Amino acid sequence: MRENSSFARQARALVDAAPDGNPERMAADLEVFAALLRDEPDLSRVLLSRGVEGARKADAVRAIAQRAGFSPMAGTLLARLAERHHLAAVPQLAAAVRARLMERRNIVSAEVTTATSLSPEQTAAIAARLGEVTGKDVRVSARVDPSIIGGVVAKIGSLVYDGSVTRRLARMRQKLVENV
Repeated sequence: MRENSSFARQARALVDAAPDGNPERMAADLEVFAALLRDEPDLSRVLLSRGVEGARKADAVRAIAQRAGFSPMAGTLLARLAERHHLAAVPQLAAAVRARLMERRNIVSAEVTTATSLSPEQTAAIAARLGEVTGKDVRVSARVDPSIIGGVVAKIGSLVYDGSVTRRLARMRQKLVENV
């Protein structure tokens, strides 16, 4: 369970197999467990150690899942990962499940970079425009980078829409150099 494509395949199977058509609960359970691994170093050290027997880790994970009220599917999955010493993969698997859920709902995330902070209205307008271009519901996370001078750079997956002033100036410079 190391490659991103493996996580994507597993996430697809988990989301499609989620009981009662409620993969959200399983995704939330995986995210809670990933946060537990991140925030509790002593527990993480034990659960991620190759020196601890897989069956003992699985028992501990089952107890955690039961106390936390995890769905039966999430508890079983986490116990199996513990038995196989693959709990380190839970954060990536949780992210892949969340991405699969978003894909299933026709939602994409966009990272939007501007030279100054955006107002909520501007963010909504950019999300709407990107939605028109992609044909999907766009969730925007905005960040500020003064080096772009002005304009907007939007990244959706591996696709980049660069409407920054810096990029426009670079294109103008290239055209001037080519014409000389």
